[in-house]
Amino acid sequence: MATSDIAGNSSEDLNEAQLRAVTHESGPARVIAGAGTGKTRVLTRRIAHLIGDKGVDPGSILAITFTNKAAEEMRARVGALVGQLVRGMWISTFHRACVRILRRDAERIGYPRNFTIYDQADSHRLTKLVLTNLGLDVKQLVPRYVHQDISMFKNQLQTPELVTEHAGGPNEIRLARIYDEYQQRLHKAEAMDFGDLLMQTVLLLRSNPDVLGRYQEQFAHILVDEYQDTNPAQNELVLLLGRAHKNVFVVGDSDQSIYAFRGADSRNIKQFKRGFGNCTTYKLEQNYRSTQVILDAANALIANNRNREPKHLWTDDVGGLPVECFRGSDDSEEARFVVDQVQQCNGGNLSSGANSTGCDSVGDPITLADIAILYRTKAQSSMIEKALVKEAIAYKVVGGTRFYDRAEVRDAMAFLRCAVNPADEVSLKRILNVPARGVGATSVARLDAFAQANGVTFSAALRSAAAAGVIGKAVKGVAGFAHLHDELCDRVPAGPRAVLEHAVTASGYVESLRAEDSVGPDGRLENLVELLTSASEYETCERFLEQVALVNDTDDLPDGEMVSLMTLHAAKGLEYPVVFFTGLEDGICPHYMSVGSPEAMEEERRVAFVGFTRAKQRLYLTSAAERTRHRKVRREPQSQFIEEALQNVVGLAA
Repeated sequence: MATSDIAGNSSEDLNEAQLRAVTHESGPARVIAGAGTGKTRVLTRRIAHLIGDKGVDPGSILAITFTNKAAEEMRARVGALVGQLVRGMWISTFHRACVRILRRDAERIGYPRNFTIYDQADSHRLTKLVLTNLGLDVKQLVPRYVHQDISMFKNQLQTPELVTEHAGGPNEIRLARIYDEYQQRLHKAEAMDFGDLLMQTVLLLRSNPDVLGRYQEQFAHILVDEYQDTNPAQNELVLLLGRAHKNVFVVGDSDQSIYAFRGADSRNIKQFKRGFGNCTTYKLEQNYRSTQVILDAANALIANNRNREPKHLWTDDVGGLPVECFRGSDDSEEARFVVDQVQQCNGGNLSSGANSTGCDSVGDPITLADIAILYRTKAQSSMIEKALVKEAIAYKVVGGTRFYDRAEVRDAMAFLRCAVNPADEVSLKRILNVPARGVGATSVARLDAFAQANGVTFSAALRSAAAAGVIGKAVKGVAGFAHLHDELCDRVPAGPRAVLEHAVTASGYVESLRAEDSVGPDGRLENLVELLTSASEYETCERFLEQVALVNDTDDLPDGEMVSLMTLHAAKGLEYPVVFFTGLEDGICPHYMSVGSPEAMEEERRVAFVGFTRAKQRLYLTSAAERTRHRKVRREPQSQFIEEALQNVVGLAA
């Protein structure tokens, strides 16, 4: 492909603001790109402009994204513009770019080049081992929460030495000791976790000027997407690599900075010019996603954040359906309303006419894939899923596990299935040693062999454990389970709740969860409570199992046949014609933990803003006067965000 062709393609389909950003001459540039304003287009056209119009060597371009999917999309789009020249570029996530740097020079900081990368599960296991070896109670100090603290240290470029030096109280001193031991064991294992990939790269560049100089010379142009989501380590990496030439082009929107809990710091994009001096700022405000009615609500909402740069989203689509608000008497009524509206929209059409209030016969047909249901916390999904199950509406949980696919729910359902059908050996084997009863793989294999040799079911073999060759404490464990199984079978006529309730209590399952990490509103105990609530609505076990099985059997359905359920955080970057934003009550959104903190409240408002701006044509805002939360019925006022967003919006349907 000739460079003249690239140059011609690089400016097509750009509005005036986008074109100004794409053709930025040189030096640091910051593009404040509002939701739906075409930031990916600007990034890809910027790269094409550099190669085609400016003659920049593709090998001198480093483009950074936050997800592998985004990197692949960028590579494909750039490839469509510049052809094979894309192969010479570095287009990757922060972590992948760091791995490439470390694989070449890790020996400079005491690691082999072929170091092992520990994923999250590996890191949690190592944390648990460290806690145990230090004589600490893993029931009180949950490994995954401890590792979150360690990850936060690394995101902030705090080494074990720094943390130890600044540790104050006993808890901080203990955590510093854990971090130090964890890091020593990582190093001994010649391994790095995800946090290390960032921190160790920064430490490598800081301590080795020749290595830093090599990459500064190589990367004459650096482009970074979603800069509002960078943490201090990522920000420092960009500053180090771009300090020599200063051709750093970052794109982001501080109004969509919603990952503070992961260490993201929205100040990085707000204060970007401090790191590079003279910085040119471009604003993208023309939205290509939502109607003006939706944008008016989103603009009004986010305007209440004081610590932001002024920005006003607008669109040529000046019409639009009104934003509809619904407040149910409780979360069950809220869920029924949402599902009723889903049924009305599915197969219907959306009209943007001024007199239209919903789905009608005008416009493109709406499918289930066009509909998203958003919520602030994962625990909220169960009531909605239950309503969808009842109406046999297929759905998928995006960025998470479906309620009925969650481990604790599947365990409980296995107890119920083997009670209704004692021949269900799959369910029996799943929970034979749940919670742990000392029945290992060897014992299960002997029971299996006995059943096969004697032509009996696995359930019958459980009653003959000694004859099957089960020995030691496993004999007692199998006998205890067989007794529990008999009790569950006897309770089947009483209905699914009776069976489930006895199963999770008599088995010790609830106690085992309490001893682990089921803390907070999204904990596994809360999911069991929701399961019991759902089961209580069915008179027979068979009917309940049938309903769950029919709706769960959607693995082979194309995405076009499923409603999407997700948290607001998982929804970032996605868009849907119809969006239901549920749980808009004080205490849910904004989250109760944000009370008293202006910074946290602004983050919650940004989370809500992201929810609003996922909608293309239709936005529903729902709440409940009463909601079961933390196993208590709570009454909360409607979220302040609804009033902030809609008090001056003309397009409103109550």
